[in-house]
Amino acid sequence: MIDILSSNFNKLIESFKLSIVARAFGAGILISLCAALLGVILVLKHYSLIGHGLADVGFAASSAAVAFGLPIMTVSVPAVIIASFIIMAYSQKKGVEGDTALGIVAASSIAVGSILISIKKGFNIDVSNYMFGSILALSSADIIISLVLAVIVISLFVLFYNRIFFITVDETFASASGINVTLYQFLISFLTALTVVVGMKMMGTLLISSLVIIPAATAKKISRSFKNLIINSSVISVICFTLGMISSILFDIPTGAGIVAASVIFMLLTGFAARLGKR
Repeated sequence: MIDILSSNFNKLIESFKLSIVARAFGAGILISLCAALLGVILVLKHYSLIGHGLADVGFAASSAAVAFGLPIMTVSVPAVIIASFIIMAYSQKKGVEGDTALGIVAASSIAVGSILISIKKGFNIDVSNYMFGSILALSSADIIISLVLAVIVISLFVLFYNRIFFITVDETFASASGINVTLYQFLISFLTALTVVVGMKMMGTLLISSLVIIPAATAKKISRSFKNLIINSSVISVICFTLGMISSILFDIPTGAGIVAASVIFMLLTGFAARLGKR
């Protein structure tokens, strides 16, 4: 048993000595942090599936890029950002629920992506990586983007905490207080879109929504205030990402799947502990 633990520990140490793994770990932490912070707002505002919807748009954009021989990120970034704005604008119409707008965009995107794939007669390896994720595909440019994105998202929550709180909890009161609710909503949509696009490389289009939803949903079970919810969601996201990446290295499983598994287990244990605490 001791030999196995020692062997696994040495394997981890040797893996993290590789620049590509260290780079992926750094970018992953930043992406997880951004997703967790934005996820708090999205979960409380019932936009929890926005990550999945935007990832589907990313899948369609990736398929289109491959079909026409264009760089995937060059096509995916503007496509997902535009989609996030459309979802937000559409969901603000009277009588239209946010989940309805997300469902329409997601279904349309999957259809477009599937048609493009069938035209190309099979999956291209780049599209496949975007569907299932490959954290080692994260480049130095992705780290820079992740760092800039993290700075912006964290600054938004620190500098405009009160406004974020009111917009999330009570839009009517926020608007009456003179806060430009629409501006903040579209800013959050924009940052979420960027997080999803960068995160797709790590988690894949099929799993990226879990990075947005699960930490916030888990933190909601144990948090008694909005501030606690933000902190707990961030901590849980970073812990689950770290556990998922370690599992990926030790057991040779996809990183995205490892992160989701760690997140689900953490959520179940947290829910169980929360129920015990109420007794």
